[in-house]
Amino acid sequence: MKYRQLGRTGAFVSELALGAGTFGGTMEQGEVDAMVRAALDHGVNFFDTADAYLAGQSETMLGQAFRNLGLSRSDLFVSSKVQNPMGPGPNDRGASRIHIMDGVKKSLERLGLDYLDLYQIHSTDPATPLDETMRALDDLVSQGLVRYLGASNWMAWRLSKALGICDKRGWSGFATTQAYYCLSAREIERELVSCCSEEGIGILAWSPLDGGFLTGKFPRDGTMVAGTRQSMLQGYPPVNRERAWDCVDVMREIAAEMDGVTIPQIAIAWVLARPGIASVLLGARKLDQLVDTLGAVNVVLTGEHMARLDKVSALPSEYPEWILTRQAPSRYPGPFVPE
Repeated sequence: MKYRQLGRTGAFVSELALGAGTFGGTMEQGEVDAMVRAALDHGVNFFDTADAYLAGQSETMLGQAFRNLGLSRSDLFVSSKVQNPMGPGPNDRGASRIHIMDGVKKSLERLGLDYLDLYQIHSTDPATPLDETMRALDDLVSQGLVRYLGASNWMAWRLSKALGICDKRGWSGFATTQAYYCLSAREIERELVSCCSEEGIGILAWSPLDGGFLTGKFPRDGTMVAGTRQSMLQGYPPVNRERAWDCVDVMREIAAEMDGVTIPQIAIAWVLARPGIASVLLGARKLDQLVDTLGAVNVVLTGEHMARLDKVSALPSEYPEWILTRQAPSRYPGPFVPE
């Protein structure tokens, strides 16, 4: 396991993180403990959850696992999120000051922790002014309840605007953004990746297996596989199935060329090799699935492998990208070539 710098901060996190979105429901505490133990044994120090994951069960079970295993708080990097609905009331959701202040205290109680290493706004709240959200988050940092701040599922312009507000006011800004990113879903490359590179924001990639589609389990006839995220969440995330199947075909070829490498490991290794990635979040419902995906850190894709995967998963060119590359090709990174 390698450790990567978290954006422009001085903190380092494991390049693979354990996402606790599956903790709760039918999963027993002993199963959660085993997953946390396996992650630690593989060098993981980064654990990600959210208040809305199974109505708080994820935070509760993750915190209990830390206690059951007798872990030292200083050895853990723990993140959670706030914004999604946690009750029926109008203030039980959103990125308002009232919900953020209430949310962090409840998350800490469920986790049994005194502070969070990373606190993220889970989605966009169009009703709350950005300066209200960012001021509330800055107060949490000042109070020692939170150490670093992040966004999740935000557009590039909104991230830049939030950072501009924080820079003007002298407030703590975002260190990370959590985004949906995998071979078959590369939309963040249109604007978000370049925004993060420009602003020094670390990207935390979620769903690197595209809801299970990039495991190679789903046949082209469209049959759903029981127990997968796609079958249980009724098509979430919205996978481009034809692109995913084409990616799996190429990954299956590459797996056959490499000794003891699985298709899921190749999918995750591709994300790890992309620019700007601080960590890739792994979610699993079974211990053997987690152990397999953790093995992605040992997979080294060659330049030829990456080229094949990039080609099969390439996004169609859209405006303004196609006109920028035509009008000013000499201004893109690289040596200047006179026309």
